[in-house]
Amino acid sequence: MIDRAEILRLANEFGLEARIVEKDYVLGWVLAGISRDPVMSETWVFKGGTCLKKCFFETYRFSEDLDFTVTDAAQLDAGFLETKFQEISDWLYETAGLELPADQRRFDVYDNRRGGRCCEARIGYRGPIAPRGGDLPRIKLDLTADELLVLPTVIRPVSHVYSDAPAEGITARCYAFEELFGEKIRALGERSRPRDLYDVINLFRHGDFREAGNAIRDVVQRKCTFKNVPFPSFAALAVFRDELFAEWGNMLGHQLPALPPAESFWEALPEFFNWLLGTRMPAVIAPYPLAAGDQVLRMPAGAFRMPGQSTPFIEVIRFAAANHLCVDLDYMDEQGRLGTRTIEPYSLRRTQEGNILLHAVRSQDQQHRSYRVDRIRGARVTQRTFTPRYAVELMPSGPLTIAPAAPRVTYSQPTIRTSRTARASGGLTYLFRCSVCNKRFERKSYDGTLRPHKNRDGGDCYGRYGVYEGTKY
Repeated sequence: MIDRAEILRLANEFGLEARIVEKDYVLGWVLAGISRDPVMSETWVFKGGTCLKKCFFETYRFSEDLDFTVTDAAQLDAGFLETKFQEISDWLYETAGLELPADQRRFDVYDNRRGGRCCEARIGYRGPIAPRGGDLPRIKLDLTADELLVLPTVIRPVSHVYSDAPAEGITARCYAFEELFGEKIRALGERSRPRDLYDVINLFRHGDFREAGNAIRDVVQRKCTFKNVPFPSFAALAVFRDELFAEWGNMLGHQLPALPPAESFWEALPEFFNWLLGTRMPAVIAPYPLAAGDQVLRMPAGAFRMPGQSTPFIEVIRFAAANHLCVDLDYMDEQGRLGTRTIEPYSLRRTQEGNILLHAVRSQDQQHRSYRVDRIRGARVTQRTFTPRYAVELMPSGPLTIAPAAPRVTYSQPTIRTSRTARASGGLTYLFRCSVCNKRFERKSYDGTLRPHKNRDGGDCYGRYGVYEGTKY
């Protein structure tokens, strides 16, 4: 187990309370325990805000719950769950020194209004900063068997930025991104909670998946039909505006380094719904022109260090950029004078000469400026919002994509004996169908990961996952 000092250092780096960072650390190890279990790793499908944070976007709000769709309802049984979490607890104590005391676990199994089996679990833990006596902090698990899985599940690496991360890494069976996004949109329409508004607009601003609007809209429609709720709309949300604003800080304040104004997220909803309904595609924003020999840097959280110094302000700047917030930058110029500039942050780049520059727009005159990272002495997020003039390139590009895992029953990875003819002709050919445009692809390995491609009509498609359809010999 890592020590208290590492938690405190990372809390400073991320601009969060130490208890939130400790909980994130514990969540990562619990996911590791679930993923190594031969039963749970196949039937527990990770979803929700923590999945987005741990498996898709590191520069995201910290979440405190683990949400799963369990494809075998029989596993939502208190006895089964107690047995499994005792096994996970024993392994965690032996491997990482984490304690999940048996008397601090509770599994409340119930049937929801639709008659579907669900469970709310509370798991107490003793981590690097948890007290030795009294009530322990707990993580919450929301488990349901009453859910419609629209797209094939995917196996994703889990971000665990701590020094005791397993050498082999951690993975989790997850919803596909399009399904995660669609589920968040459905939740926003049904619950109208601040964190759902934050999540939906944060994902929309990411931009990489905007071409998948048709697929995401289909996910939302099918999930709303399954839940018997109306398709979300801006007009339907408008009646909850005052309630959303009133609860904004209470629900999000402890999960973010700085609380962005609710207005900036609410005002993005009309453009979002225009995109979702296919009535208007947002304009594509170009990045600031790349100088000859420059390299854009998109390193994982916690990985950026200047020689001989810690640079916690990089994560603060990344957070501000993702949330379209200006930064007060403390900067030492070439003459050794320290001053503060208010900037819009856009990109980190390494020059041919080896300098690392933060590219930004100065708020006072809207002029492009670049700042050497080794001369930055501090950074603070402001409440001043900005509309991006250039593409924001500060977020990490994300963990490497692993091939989609086939959902149980409907799809399965074949066990095939390679014939002499197949070996002679160069091996088997696996057939995959794009989950967005239905175009078919041939692969020499069982890997359905897709790059941007042309659909059957010659237009651009950004579907990322191929559904397995068969094998050619």
